[in-house]
Amino acid sequence: MEKTELERVQRYLRTLFGNPQIKVTARPKKKDSAEVYLGDEFIGVLFKDEEDGDLSYNFQMAILDADLED
Repeated sequence: MEKTELERVQRYLRTLFGNPQIKVTARPKKKDSAEVYLGDEFIGVLFKDEEDGDLSYNFQMAILDADLED
């Protein structure tokens, strides 16, 4: 993903979630995805999807049961 794309998606996520600590960074050796961090903690992967002339970005985040508070 290009730097301008990463910046645009990062700006969108920060605004959407009201959190300026969200960072979107390029993945080494991967052109179609990026890593998403909350501060220094990795929280998920962002995939670029170009299909039938449409462009979208899909955010995937796994939540471990051990991370959930009872």
